Amino acid sequence: MSTADTPKRSMRTPLGRVRNLGAAHSGTSDFWRQRLTAVAMVLLMIPVIVVIMMLLGRNQAYAKQILGSLPIAIIMVLFIVASAWHMKIGMQVVIEDYIHNEKLKLATIMLNNFFSIAVALASIYAILQLSSGV
Repeated sequence: MSTADTPKRSMRTPLGRVRNLGAAHSGTSDFWRQRLTAVAMVLLMIPVIVVIMMLLGRNQAYAKQILGSLPIAIIMVLFIVASAWHMKIGMQVVIEDYIHNEKLKLATIMLNNFFSIAVALASIYAILQLSSGV
């Protein structure tokens, strides 16, 4: 048996070695953040579906009027933020699990972050444009 096959000796217990640290060295925080965003999306889904149902078969002026109201704009922005954050975390977990080349993993995580932020900002900008009346 070579030295590479033998585990490192440590004074720490197995629980102490893994406490708060997973493969990505971030523990379970991503797991809980993803669950939190999922719950937020479920709670916001009902008002979003109601807004979509209100917009079915309506013209663009009516859609601008509905989406431009402050309470609906706030609900839509919250839904966008929760969805983009949930998407970012989910894709990052997939990237960390299935891409083994460290440079490629870093590049794809960065692209995932940029893409998620771009989607969220573009969507929020559109809602703010409608709500400001410009």
